[in-house]
Amino acid sequence: MADDRKIGPLAQLAEQDTLNVKVEGSTPSWPTNFCMPNYEILEHTADIRVKIKGKNLKDLFRNAGLAIFQISTQKLATTDDKIKNLSIKQKADNLDELFINWLNELLSLSAVKGLIFEDLKIGKINANSIEAVVSGSDIKNYKVNTEIKAATYHELKIEKSKSAWQAEVIIDV
Repeated sequence: MADDRKIGPLAQLAEQDTLNVKVEGSTPSWPTNFCMPNYEILEHTADIRVKIKGKNLKDLFRNAGLAIFQISTQKLATTDDKIKNLSIKQKADNLDELFINWLNELLSLSAVKGLIFEDLKIGKINANSIEAVVSGSDIKNYKVNTEIKAATYHELKIEKSKSAWQAEVIIDV
């Protein structure tokens, strides 16, 4: 029996295994012309579930922050190259709380300041605190394809292996 379901361009590329991105389930409704090997979108019923990888804790937090903006926006051709830098300091009782607070702080600052963050420089980080400088450009330079409301604790996983860190987080859209 032939499979008559329609799939989008990202799913087609994933099936051809030409991307280092794994998509399970239905094809996302937002444009999928991005590729970053440090995260993959996983199947989830209503929200977006993302697996993020990093060689160390700094990389994991950086890649997670960049992933939420790359998933939700698409940069437009523009001559506005003004970048605004912001400092972020967060404290938490544990690593899970720090991770969720970090992502939600980025989302909050993005909404309040009207910025899409393109670069995240993590200065200091441990299981209870993070200091970073984030760089973003005006939201007018982007098409917002999916509005991300928040990162959630639901099914949150953060693990360290011998050689890397990995996290899975569900993002409320």
